[in-house]
Amino acid sequence: MAGTPAAWSNWAGNQRSIAARVARPRTVDEVVEAVQAAADAGRTIRAVGSGHSFAGAALTDGYRLDLADLATGVTVDTARRLVTVPAGMTLHALNDLLAAHGLALPNLGDIDAQTVAGALSTGTHGTGGKLGCLSTFVTGLTLVTGTGEVLHCSADAHRDVFAAARVGLGAVGVLVEVTLRCVDAFVLRAHERPAPLDSVLADLPGLVEQHDHVEFYWFPYTARVQVKTNDRVPDDDRPLPRWRGWLDDDFLANTAFGGACWLGRAVPALAPGISAVSARALTERTYTGRSDRVFCTPRRVRFVEMEYALPRAAMPEALAALRRIVDRLPFKVLFPVEVRFTAADDIWLSHGYGRDSAYLAIHQYVGMPFEPYFRAFEEVATELGGRPHWGKLHYRDAASLRPAYPRFADFLAVRDRLDPNRLFSNPYLTHTLGP
Repeated sequence: MAGTPAAWSNWAGNQRSIAARVARPRTVDEVVEAVQAAADAGRTIRAVGSGHSFAGAALTDGYRLDLADLATGVTVDTARRLVTVPAGMTLHALNDLLAAHGLALPNLGDIDAQTVAGALSTGTHGTGGKLGCLSTFVTGLTLVTGTGEVLHCSADAHRDVFAAARVGLGAVGVLVEVTLRCVDAFVLRAHERPAPLDSVLADLPGLVEQHDHVEFYWFPYTARVQVKTNDRVPDDDRPLPRWRGWLDDDFLANTAFGGACWLGRAVPALAPGISAVSARALTERTYTGRSDRVFCTPRRVRFVEMEYALPRAAMPEALAALRRIVDRLPFKVLFPVEVRFTAADDIWLSHGYGRDSAYLAIHQYVGMPFEPYFRAFEEVATELGGRPHWGKLHYRDAASLRPAYPRFADFLAVRDRLDPNRLFSNPYLTHTLGP
């Protein structure tokens, strides 16, 4: 354990803290030792992943746990399609591991830099009307509690902890190992196309039903969207040419878009024109590829984000209100709005608990004002029964969140039992879950 203070910041640069000590355990026993050391010193302790959360969940001035070196071993059961991995492994490394064994996760979000523990703990999700968040793929997990106990949890063992810890915000323990149910490796056909917003909304229920994965991006100050559908196909018969991938995903979506955002920040009056050009710059394309390589794309333009899960039927109303909010803001919005879909699940603090959801994610380029924008949208989303993504910015407190989650009190009861002294707490969790 390092003895000198260590500064930490997240990917977006909007969350920063300095820990009194940093532990980099290699074994579960060393995780237990670090937890006990923090307790003996009267300090809190928080595990950190890759820093892709925009919220303050990982911040601590106590002890920080870096799980990148944690080596609990890897077990791949191809016959049962199960994989057990250290919780500090990144999704990128996990995807490569699975591919080497002819397996894949059923769904992914649009980046793969997060650690397994970080992605699960915040409810990270992809899009797919019949698929839940990534935590629904978990069949077992091991965590270290605030009392130093090591618990192995599943649907058959410590069921309440399993229901809580699959999306646990790091509040009930330190995840050290996870078992995930996979599927046979598969190929996706991606179809991306520009379209009028009204036509997409008119056909949305059919669009979500007809495709394995659907999402679209609305460009502020326009009536245009970019629609992306991903569907399983038997053969990788239309790989994306390297030059086209570089042009669209590297140059246009990162280099050119980053330059446009920089210009829009410098000269805000140009923002509507930039958005209109962006809406037409990405033309239609169809290609096939390995599932994770189609799901995940590079994100190098820095931004901050808020995302809300809404009852699926409420999405058009929420988007209409969002368009009005954008039009009356005293500043400009430089990033498109992302809309995705997930199925209901039974995980207590999952955004999709008990209902099919539509997710609206709003972004703002780093260095631009965002709080009035985010707060105005949050007010609309809250009134429509929305639940904030735990890894994104939000301003809701425990009193506001309790009625949004039917099992909120059950989660708190597990937290009280496993971390009675609030060893894993920080200001974010105190605000979000209560003291």
